[in-house]
Parts: sequence; structure tokens; C-alpha cells
Amino acid sequence: MRYLLTLLLITVISTVNAEPTPRIETQKVTDDVYALVGQRGPMSKWNFGTNATFGVVVTSEGVVLIDSGASDKAARYIHEQIKKITDKPVVLVINTGSEDLRWLGNTYFKSLGAKIITSKRALAHQRERASELLSRLDTIIFPQFSVGTDTTYADETFEKEKEIVVGDTTLVLKYDGPNYMPGDFYVWLPNESVAFTGDIVSTERMLAVARVSDTDSWINAFKKMQSLNPEYVVPGHGHATNIKEAKADTLDYLVLLRQAVRNFIKKGGEIQDVRSLNQYPLSPYERLIGYDMLMGRNSLHVYMELEWE
Repeated sequence: MRYLLTLLLITVISTVNAEPTPRIETQKVTDDVYALVGQRGPMSKWNFGTNATFGVVVTSEGVVLIDSGASDKAARYIHEQIKKITDKPVVLVINTGSEDLRWLGNTYFKSLGAKIITSKRALAHQRERASELLSRLDTIIFPQFSVGTDTTYADETFEKEKEIVVGDTTLVLKYDGPNYMPGDFYVWLPNESVAFTGDIVSTERMLAVARVSDTDSWINAFKKMQSLNPEYVVPGHGHATNIKEAKADTLDYLVLLRQAVRNFIKKGGEIQDVRSLNQYPLSPYERLIGYDMLMGRNSLHVYMELEWE
């Protein structure tokens, strides 16, 4: 009994003294290029809406931030992590899409004097979804989670491609058509051979297909990014990686998912049964975080998409 009590006491003390799991892990990609890697699970009041991967590029003029988080709290926490890397100010924020994780932290960084840029298509979709996204913070996460979070939109937009030079760093913004969201695009650093992909790429975590997704165009956008032959890929979710791993977790999955659903339809499968694709032939993707939560929903959305192709 004394042994068990001692063991219990040690366990309690260890738990109390244990370091809390960080909301964001800082991963150095190259000199002056970093990935801020958030949790791969769903948004929660604990992670503030930092459950994605954000990019930090330190230039001679200041910091370029790729995506600003899904809330005011998220933005402030992201900035805390940036200040551990450099004391330079955030001078530019790039919103790679219209999902809340990509832009709802804009207000905070705008208050610091940062300029904000996104694609024209992403901005239009942000405006369409703003009310829904703010409401979702309170109804799905917890009441009043949205306090301090506001809809601050980009100062500048672009159509297909835009080159930006910030200090000594060149960034090329490339929009190759709708994918997860209608305006998602990637950021290419040619001199560093780094691609920040936003929601075009997910690694380690099952990507989500939404009602507005265009998986055919998504595959095309991935291939165009791939043709740049990046040495490093910083995904929208997951750790920075190489193009081979990005392809395995994103492109190969999308191709297989579309083929599996197409075969299901050809065999007379009804939409209410499409979730059975959870088991086969997509079971190899059980290794990805969120498989059980997202696989059936992804199959459903692709079914509806293919009906109109």
C-alpha cells in the first residue's frame, strides 16, 4: 500500500511539473525561413485557432507572415512565437486563402502597421463567409471566443501571379485556380526553393474537402506547384517537408479519392452509402490524423462534385 501511495504521489507531481504541450512548434526550414507548426487536430479554445501551419520569412526590412490565425488570440500567440525568432516587425501578412485560419487574425497585425495581401478570389470569398466564420467561433468553440476578432481585409489583391520584393527577399504569389477554397494560392520563394502552400497541401493530417472545393483544379494546382521542384514545402497543416511527402499525403490521396468515388458511382452506388469508402480502398490513409472524422465527409463532397462533372 505504501508503495502504491508513493507511486501515485510521484505520478501527480510529475503531471503537475510536466511542460504543457505547446500550441505551436517552431521549425527552422532554411536561414530566415520558419514554419510555425500548430496542432493537426480541430480548432479548440485551447489552441485559439492556431491549429494550422504558418510561415515566417525574416527579411532585411522586416517579417513576412504567411497567414494570421483564426482569431485575435491566435494572432497574438503567433506574434509571441515570431518574437522568439527575431525582434524585427511584421511588415507584410499574406493570406493564402479564405479559411478562418488564414485571415481572421489580420486585425491584430494591421494594428501593428503590417500591410496585408491576398488573391482577388480569396478576398471575395472572405467577404462572403465573414459572418459565418465569426459566428462559428462562438457557437462551435465556446461563447464569446470571437471577442477581439474582427474582419480586416487585405489592402491589396492580385489575379493570377504577383512578385513582391521585401528587403532582400523575393516572393512570388501564384493562384492556379480553386482548390480547397476558391481563392487558395501558394507563395514561392525562388532563391530559397521554399513553397508555402496554405491549404493546397496537408501532411500528417487528413486534408478536408469542402462543399466549395474543386478537387480536379486542386490536383492541377498541386502539379503546377510541384513543377517548380521546391526543395522545401511548408504545408497548410503539418511540418515542413519535401515534395515527395507532400505528394503522398495530398496529391496521391486526392487522385485516389476521386477514382474511388467515380468507381463507386459507376457501380450504381448511392450517395447515402458513399461513406462506406472509409474502409476500402482508402484505408492506407488511416495513418493520417483525422481520418475517421474526415474520410466519410470527403467522400460525400467528392460524390456531389463528380455528379456535375
